[in-house]
Amino acid sequence: MEPDKPKMEFRVAARRIDAHGSTASCKDAAITLDTDLAGRRDAFNPAELLLAALAACMIKGIERVVPLLKFRLTGVEVRLHGVRQDVPPKMESIRYEIVVDTHEDDRRLALLHDNVRKFGTVFNTVAPGTDLAGTMRRRVDDAVGSIA
Repeated sequence: MEPDKPKMEFRVAARRIDAHGSTASCKDAAITLDTDLAGRRDAFNPAELLLAALAACMIKGIERVVPLLKFRLTGVEVRLHGVRQDVPPKMESIRYEIVVDTHEDDRRLALLHDNVRKFGTVFNTVAPGTDLAGTMRRRVDDAVGSIA
């Protein structure tokens, strides 16, 4: 029997700068947040941050399993589209497309997608309360190399 593995913990601090924005920080990183009621083009609003967190989760999950699966790729792009409902306010649906630069076959691509859906922390947090669905496809490009 394995001893209990300590749980991962995360900490982020956010601070209001003024009526137009805020900042969030963790470790040695900081990001500007769009907390202006009128919105701002130079920062992510809370819904966009959620989508960005989901995209980062998907890409990090791919990075984690690529060596284990010996999956060869040269790049990944994630595109997301969220729809917000007003009452109660929530993200009602999120659609995603993951585009992988690879020559791996369809079966291996499906295996990679399964891993993204099964083992992503943000994915598994968002999925129960949101209509979350998407696809993973191969980018058709002769320039795709074959590095892991």
